[in-house]
Amino acid sequence: MATLLDPQTDTLEDLLHRLGDVSPARVRLFPSPGTATLDDLIAHNERPDTRVCEWVDGTLVEKAVGAYESWVGFILGGELYIHLRDQDLGMIYGEAAVLRILPKVGRAPAVAFVAWSSLPGAKPPPRSDRVPSVVPDLVIEILSHSNTPREMARKRTEYFAAGVRVVWEVEPDTRSAMVYTAVDRATPVATDGELDGGTVLPGFRVSLKAVFDRAGRTES
Repeated sequence: MATLLDPQTDTLEDLLHRLGDVSPARVRLFPSPGTATLDDLIAHNERPDTRVCEWVDGTLVEKAVGAYESWVGFILGGELYIHLRDQDLGMIYGEAAVLRILPKVGRAPAVAFVAWSSLPGAKPPPRSDRVPSVVPDLVIEILSHSNTPREMARKRTEYFAAGVRVVWEVEPDTRSAMVYTAVDRATPVATDGELDGGTVLPGFRVSLKAVFDRAGRTES
């Protein structure tokens, strides 16, 4: 996979396709695509008037998330926190945390669970590490309308290449989810089903219906 733009041959279409057929409105032009450094990412994301960007092959790409998707992610993160408060298995990150999962890739999942056993000294990275090189054990992505199938396929490829064990993709439109345990191995979860932490988060279970009922305040 190319990591820098070739000014002699690349077009905007090539760039967007490589990033996952994302909308051009999500791609930052400064610094120039292909040249953005980790310091550029940190400087951008710490500005008070900006949207969180991910770092993909030297390009800053705005994270696709709406208010509703953020709310669903917060509910799931809250359920995870309650479980971890009772069983101290690890820590969670929210959607604003960019994690450097590969040398040239920083991703910001809606929710990321990292087991203490996956962290040096079983402790969180220091606060001074603004984009820590941390690979989550579980990643939760809440799909937004601007996420494309190709973008999500690329993300899954990166996650599993980095060492992520499970990826949950939650689809608000259908109130369902897909549970990936490998790039090409997925199990659908219907709206009346449950997300199960399995061996990654022993004992954790959450009803998708309960999550979406809470998100829309539609519980009976």
